[in-house]
Amino acid sequence: MTETKQPNYKRWYDYDPLLLQVVELLRSYPDELKSQAVIFLQKVEERVSKEAIDRFYSVVKPMIKGNRWYDKDPVLSLTIELLRVVPRDIQRQAANNFIDILNSHGVVVEKIAE
Repeated sequence: MTETKQPNYKRWYDYDPLLLQVVELLRSYPDELKSQAVIFLQKVEERVSKEAIDRFYSVVKPMIKGNRWYDKDPVLSLTIELLRVVPRDIQRQAANNFIDILNSHGVVVEKIAE
């Protein structure tokens, strides 16, 4: 019997090409996507409450070493940390929304096939 090896992902978003694409887009277009990141945060707040998000981030923030590109910006840092922990269907919705907003601003991004 042949054993199939599972890919060895290093980062939480490597398993999904769409999430990988969006994280790279957030890195490349932080100013254009900042308003969309704020909207994502507001939508998460509507579902779980701002207090829950603040508690989550207060627990996570001390563990952040500040070495990642998004750690320098509190909005992007919180957005990516929340994106990491929300259910996969919410991750994909947010990823699609990020790409849609870039396209609506004239930055043509072709979505990776799902």
